[in-house]
This record gives sequence, structure tokens and C-alpha cells, in this order.
Amino acid sequence: MITVEELKVQLAEYKTAVKDLEEALAIEASKKRVQELEHTMTRPGFYDDAEASKKVFDEVGDLKGKLGRYEKLQGLYDDAETMLLMIEEENDPGMIPEGEEAVEAVGKAVDELQLMTMLNGEYDHSNAILTFHAGTGGTEAQDWAEMLYRMYSKWAQAHGMTVEVLDYQDGDEAGLKSASIMVKGANAYGLLKSENGVHRLVRVSPFDANARRQTSFASLEVMPELDHSIQVNIRPEDIEMQVYRSSGAGGQHINKTSSAVRLIHKPTGIVVSCQTQRSQFQNRDYAMEMLKAKLYQIAQQQHMEKIEDIKGVQNEIAWGHQIRSYVFMPYTMVKDHRTSYETSNVNAVMDGDLDGFIFAYLKAASRGELKDE
Repeated sequence: MITVEELKVQLAEYKTAVKDLEEALAIEASKKRVQELEHTMTRPGFYDDAEASKKVFDEVGDLKGKLGRYEKLQGLYDDAETMLLMIEEENDPGMIPEGEEAVEAVGKAVDELQLMTMLNGEYDHSNAILTFHAGTGGTEAQDWAEMLYRMYSKWAQAHGMTVEVLDYQDGDEAGLKSASIMVKGANAYGLLKSENGVHRLVRVSPFDANARRQTSFASLEVMPELDHSIQVNIRPEDIEMQVYRSSGAGGQHINKTSSAVRLIHKPTGIVVSCQTQRSQFQNRDYAMEMLKAKLYQIAQQQHMEKIEDIKGVQNEIAWGHQIRSYVFMPYTMVKDHRTSYETSNVNAVMDGDLDGFIFAYLKAASRGELKDE
């Protein structure tokens, strides 16, 4: 059993981390900034400019969220310190498990806040657009794509984020061929950007009468929702728009009108779709935002200035390109090939428990330790 002295040493290490986080997160400067913004909100005419006032509200919300998490960490540290003193004074070994639990809570809160210091990319605080594609393999791959769709939806819900369905193309017999969702919440893109890539599944096929082992692939694209101030110039003549009848998990307007929109960017071959809005015009607007985000992201990654220079090259959704493997048999394991982080609790992962993988990726990325994808 761990001793009180060992717990005190561990807590002392966390005290240093708490102090470092106060500086890294600019806690005092953030408090002053909140005061400035709240004063701005009281000025006459503040609400006249809806877009400007929204930015202020968003910044205040982000800052208060950060300050609240830091205050929670301080509270947990104080509680743990008090608990260890009590155990020491009363000399009661039976209280040690409570002390250990209190110290572990501090450690978890430290990890979460350290993660925030890694989310310093230009779009890390933005909403995220997730697009799922089934790989080759028919029903098997389409079912796997739907499992991933559910997994990330569960993750978003567990983190208090909202999920808006943008497009959903049913599979031939089960699952989905492709789907796009918008995940809305603080740091959605910063957290989910690590999930971009090909995901591999190994299991006994539920669609095979002989119960043979099957390997399936599906890909996930993760893009930030762009701020409207960012301009991406797309020539109208480079866009081919197709209109079709909606299908899939889209709500009351599905299958009633040919309002779904598919946009094809002819110079790059990039295709985006939206079918869940009320009208063809709304679907086109959403699809255009998705296209802009994708083109901008590729341009940034490839350091290219002109849209005409962007090539819509995608890794093949197949063996050799996967970022992560999910094994359901002959043993259970989920392993990320970029960080070597793994777990045997497949069921928890498929229910959205992805934080271990996300944190491992962000830590490795910040240290330059990612393995080749």
C-alpha cells in the first residue's frame, strides 16, 4: 500500500505543475482581459454589430472556461493537501485510499490543463467538420464507417459538444457510404484534428455466414470551420453543382424534395455534400463552407498560395495508410500507430472513450515525437 509520505511527494510535484500552469495559461492576464471585455459589453451600441458582439461573447466564454478549470484545479489541490494533513494527524491508515484518490484527481486535472496549453494552433478553438468515408469492401466497410460515426458522436456528447448532421449517404445493405457532421464546442478542432486518417478494423464478420475474420477500412477527414473573415477565392466556373434527393439520417425533410447538394471542385476533384438543411440554397451554403475549409486546409498543409495549385490527393483507404487499428478478435486491442498508445478496452473506445489517444497524440506532437503515419 502507498504511504502518506509517498502521496505528499507526488502532491508536491503537482504543486510545481500548478504553478507552471498559472504562467502558461496567463491566468492573471486572462482575469484582466475578462474585465476589459465585460466593460466593453456595457458600452452603448455594443449589440449593433452582431458579428463583433458574438466574437466578444465567444472570447469571454473561452476565458471564463479556462479560469474556471484552473480554479477547479486549485480547489482539488487544496482538498488533497488538507486530506493528507488529516490522515497524518489522525494516523489512520484506513484513510489512505481517500488520500490517494484525492491526489489522483489533482493529477488528472493537471493533465487536462496541460492539454489546453498544447491547443495553440490557429484553428484549435474552432468547431470541427468530420467527414466519414467507407473504404473498399462493400457492406463490411460501410458498417465500419457507421461505427466510427457513432463513436465520434458519442465522444462529442460526452464532452458537452453538439453534433449537427450535414450529409449522410446510406450504405447498400447496412452502415453508411459517407457522412459529414459538424461538431460544435470549445476546442473541437484542436482535439479532433488528431483523428484525421484511415482507421482499420479486424473482427469476425457479422455479415459472413461462415464467421470468417475480416479486415475493413474507413477514413475520417477533420477540418476546422473557418471564420467568415478568412477569404478563399473559388471561381464559379470551377464548381459543378449536382442536386439530388436526400437519403439517410437527416430528419423530416429527407426523401421529400431534391434539395440535397453536391459540389465538385473541378481543378482538384474534391467533392462535398450537404442534404440536411431545409432548402437547396441552405444546403449549397453549407457545402460551400465545407469546400472552402477543405481547400484552405490543404493549401496550408502544402504551403501553397493558389487554389489552382492544390491537388485533391487522398491516401488510399486501405492497408498501409492506417493511423489506428481496432482489433476485436482473436484478442481485443485498439492501437495508434503514430504514438503506440493502446488499450484493450475496445467497448469503451467504441462508446467514445478517445481521450487517451487524443492526449497521447497532442503530447507527442508537441515534443516532435510522432511516428510516420
